[in-house]
Amino acid sequence: MIKPNGVHHLAISTADIKGQIAYFTDVLGMELVALYWMHGVDGYWHGFVKASDSCYIAFVESPAMKTIPAELGITHAGSGGGTSAPGTMQHVALNVDTDEELLAMRDRIRSRGVNVFGPIDHGMCKSMYFAGPENLTLEIATSAEPIDVRAWIDPEVIKLAGISDEELARFTKPAAFTDRGGQVAQPAIDPAKPHMHYPPQQYAAMMGMADADVLAKASHTTPPVVLAAE
Repeated sequence: MIKPNGVHHLAISTADIKGQIAYFTDVLGMELVALYWMHGVDGYWHGFVKASDSCYIAFVESPAMKTIPAELGITHAGSGGGTSAPGTMQHVALNVDTDEELLAMRDRIRSRGVNVFGPIDHGMCKSMYFAGPENLTLEIATSAEPIDVRAWIDPEVIKLAGISDEELARFTKPAAFTDRGGQVAQPAIDPAKPHMHYPPQQYAAMMGMADADVLAKASHTTPPVVLAAE
């Protein structure tokens, strides 16, 4: 089935990209692999720290972000059980493969003076919780085996979420899709669908561009440091 096979990167807004990079590299051991002017967005920086060769945490900083107040319960949850506005990141869990690695990460985090709560055994995974800079709520988790849908979908919560039997069947077994080689045309802009926030005329022009023109005109492939040929 055609579907994403992991998280390539999770981008987090920051008013202190240096502080975030320092925390994620020292406390969590994730290597800085990219730091550059964000493509197509004037005045923004983009930084990537590496969990694996296909999974990163990214940071985005702009001068305007320093003026936006953080408010627990609105902009940030503040804990794994806290609230935040719909569509915002409530918390992010980073994966390790074994219980031993989970405890090793706890040792590493605590050795940097950061408090950690856990592990807690949730059945489907074991997790521990801690805070990052700028009120980030972070988790390290490990699962011994894939989640068993038969045991972990609660009928009571299905009802509370307003999910019908037909919808549940569709959600647990999404419809098959046949790859069309990238030939599906851009649909017309439908106000009922989710959309990125750009000025209306700019957004219409962006969505009206031919795919080949998007690739040719919007791509930025040259790194900020050009390496000599080996």
